[in-house]
Amino acid sequence: MTRAGLAALAVTLLASAHPVSAQSGSMHGMHMPGMAMPATPKPPAKAKPAAKAKPAAPKRSATKRKPVPAPKRNAAPANEADHAGHATMPGMTMPAAEHEGHDMSTMAGGDSPPAPSPAGAAQSGTALPAGNAPPPPIPTDHAADRVYPPADMAMARHHLQAHHGGGTFHQVIVNLAEVQPHRGRAGYRWDAEAWYGGDIDRLWLKSEGEGAFGAALEAGEIQALYSHAVDPYFNLQAGARQDFGRGPDRSYAAVSIEGLAPGFFEVEGSLFLSTKGDLLARAEGYYDQRITQRLILQPRVEFNLAAQDLPASRTGSGLVSSELGLRLRYEIAREFAPYVGVSHFRKSGDTARFARAAGEDARETSIVIGIRTWF
Repeated sequence: MTRAGLAALAVTLLASAHPVSAQSGSMHGMHMPGMAMPATPKPPAKAKPAAKAKPAAPKRSATKRKPVPAPKRNAAPANEADHAGHATMPGMTMPAAEHEGHDMSTMAGGDSPPAPSPAGAAQSGTALPAGNAPPPPIPTDHAADRVYPPADMAMARHHLQAHHGGGTFHQVIVNLAEVQPHRGRAGYRWDAEAWYGGDIDRLWLKSEGEGAFGAALEAGEIQALYSHAVDPYFNLQAGARQDFGRGPDRSYAAVSIEGLAPGFFEVEGSLFLSTKGDLLARAEGYYDQRITQRLILQPRVEFNLAAQDLPASRTGSGLVSSELGLRLRYEIAREFAPYVGVSHFRKSGDTARFARAAGEDARETSIVIGIRTWF
């Protein structure tokens, strides 16, 4: 061949080899973990003219990808990158240079995990285990006595108790002050009490009675009692009772218990022993059912009993009398409440027989109109 022919052949070989070498150079250094790059195709043994030359297609790599098994539920992550929340592609692994030295405190929201307490460190507060040790004893000394004169501090404590929990109070309550209209002669009735004292010990005065307008008082009584609180809801009372009105006057020793029963029922039970040896008993109770803040319905019940016949007062043994009442009051003020209602009174046993012999009715139902007040 001539020199001109050799030069044309060299130019043709360089032109056909340049695209392959450029492609191989661009892929050099782009190694992805877990992926095998295809082998660089070799140039053809014999080059054709430039107009008819075609680049050879790259051969596929003989390496086959293995299927990655699905992770099991609740299985531990394969590497620390999964702990940090990195998403990994199947067949890819993190380079060792990138994995090492990665700051784990910046992952999972940026909060660093709490540092474990050093071994042997003392625990305190809520870190202590639960126990059953008894509480410390209540101090019985007065710390202020170390600074101020003890006599002055004792007087200060006395005044503190007198003005905050140890004071004395009083109250007067008229539970019933009513008129009972009848066809013949209208009657009246009262039930009142007053007390003076503190939270534990009090002096009580109680009075009740009934009669008819234009006639002598039928029955009345007054009691003077010492009251002592036996628990937050009940008081034990003891004292004397004096009767007056029609029949012989009687004096009694009185013992009673009164208070607030479960369900907010006001209850009272009493025993009376007269100077003649007559034994009487009484049980009564009522309940305030609030319809509104000022309109109140009050059911009321009372039973009287005797251990023996008392002909002088026309009282028979057993159940002497019973009363059932229903009163509706309206509190114009808390201390002043007019009311209307109905009352059914009935005598029983020998007491009813004594009443019929005297020309009286053994039972009676009447409308009542009255006022309840306290101050």
